Amino acid sequence: MAREKTNGEWRVANGAAWHVPFAIRHSLLALASLVFSISASAQVQFATIAARPALWTVHSTGATVYLFGSVHLLPANVRWHTPEIDRAMAASSTFVFEAPLDEAGKAAVADFVRRNGMLPQGTTLRSLLPKKTLGDYERALAVTNLTPALLDGERPWLASIVIDVSYLQQMRYVVADGVDQQVYAYAVAHDKSVRNFETPEQQLSLFMPKSRALEIAEFDTDLKEFQSEQASIGAMVDAWGDGDAKTVGRIVNKELDSVPGVRKILLDDRNKAWIRTLDRMLTGHGTYFVTVGTGHLVGAKGVPALLRAQRYRVDGPPTR
Repeated sequence: MAREKTNGEWRVANGAAWHVPFAIRHSLLALASLVFSISASAQVQFATIAARPALWTVHSTGATVYLFGSVHLLPANVRWHTPEIDRAMAASSTFVFEAPLDEAGKAAVADFVRRNGMLPQGTTLRSLLPKKTLGDYERALAVTNLTPALLDGERPWLASIVIDVSYLQQMRYVVADGVDQQVYAYAVAHDKSVRNFETPEQQLSLFMPKSRALEIAEFDTDLKEFQSEQASIGAMVDAWGDGDAKTVGRIVNKELDSVPGVRKILLDDRNKAWIRTLDRMLTGHGTYFVTVGTGHLVGAKGVPALLRAQRYRVDGPPTR
């Protein structure tokens, strides 16, 4: 598989700026873009690419949990259904996602954006930007074919997401073609029960800087780097499509480990919280199909490794 890839900028609650892989950051882009009015570029037809993503199976006395790693935005020509994945989906009565993808979830995202993403009346995005940043902003608008009017009332953190989503759509990465959306559509069509690990506010809050100065500085960084994103997502999607969890882990770990502390906030702490929910599922009865970002499933502190540490039997590919 040959595709494209992405680097990005994360923000955390202590006010620091973090450089993290798009493999983690794009979960926010997928969530937020559900309510953004951005027209996708005309889709060029490409030959279908057959992917073979990894699937983990967790066993307990009365329950089975399938763990499926998602690529939240995906080109339309990638086909990832395999007989193993299809059997697991058909056997599952409950589907679990990172955050809600239904209409209520979209409404929650829109509400968060209204409360936290808009500038005060009379303040414009352009008026906040230093001259050098303003030049980068003009170039980003030209590249993405966005109009200033679309973004002028938005805070920099939100405008950055809109620019990222628009650019990735031009590169043929579309949220509607992402794994989460396709699995969710299957669950709804087959009348499956749906659960979520987090709320939209919990996810979106991770990306919102706590100070105006930091927010503008990070917006400047994003403007300089957003076009490089297609390079990094490609390597990750290629490895994901080949079922190569070890390579996905190396890509995610290399970039996460470049900045101390970011892994704990964006992966490890969330994985531990999810494990408590999964443990409750596994001590009961039922069959669950869990779809989360692939970065959460790889490495020594990934969800499969944590479940093995709790003495659950986990069948699946090596991740390190």
